[in-house]
Amino acid sequence: MTSDIRVKICGLTEKRHLDAAVAAGASYIGLVFFPKSPRNLGIEQAQRLAVDVPPGVAKVALSVDADNDLLDAITGAVPLDMLQLHGHESPTRVREVQARYGLPVMKAVGIADRSDLVTLQEYWQVADQILIDAKPPKDAPLPGGNGLTFDWTLLAERRWPRPWMLAGGLTAENVGEAIRLTKARQVDVSSGVESAPGVKDAALIEAFIEAAKAA
Repeated sequence: MTSDIRVKICGLTEKRHLDAAVAAGASYIGLVFFPKSPRNLGIEQAQRLAVDVPPGVAKVALSVDADNDLLDAITGAVPLDMLQLHGHESPTRVREVQARYGLPVMKAVGIADRSDLVTLQEYWQVADQILIDAKPPKDAPLPGGNGLTFDWTLLAERRWPRPWMLAGGLTAENVGEAIRLTKARQVDVSSGVESAPGVKDAALIEAFIEAAKAA
């Protein structure tokens, strides 16, 4: 019997991999709008992918410190259920995005050690969901999708006031342990289901979702 763990497959760029994620039971699919990422999508490409997502699977647009012009273009063309802010957006900016687009906002917060937990408190007040990710190295070109984990025991026995999602270096091999330690009910994966940077693998997607739901 499987659990009610919800899985987000992020950084999808091809319909066949999107279909694999949906067939395997993904609850969210993530579309990346960040030119430095190997998973970056053009708006027309994202639109074609999004219209094929069946009802019940949330379509999430990930952006990094995007201005209103970019978010206007994305939301004006791509049918979405949620916006994911994965940069240095302030709590004030989160509120602005919520008000302007009328969509739930998930804010990504990077964790490296206990001191970073303080940052979480600032965003619990405003974001609809929090994505707790591994904090990237200072010289990293990408804010996420780097295949890095963090010390999951930092989240052990904690309770949060809003829905949250665990990310950072998750794979089919370690997601069960991550869920056990953190009690996460939602998990996010990108590089952990790829055969090369930006190249998703249907078998890895299926294995990851199966492992997460079996946790």
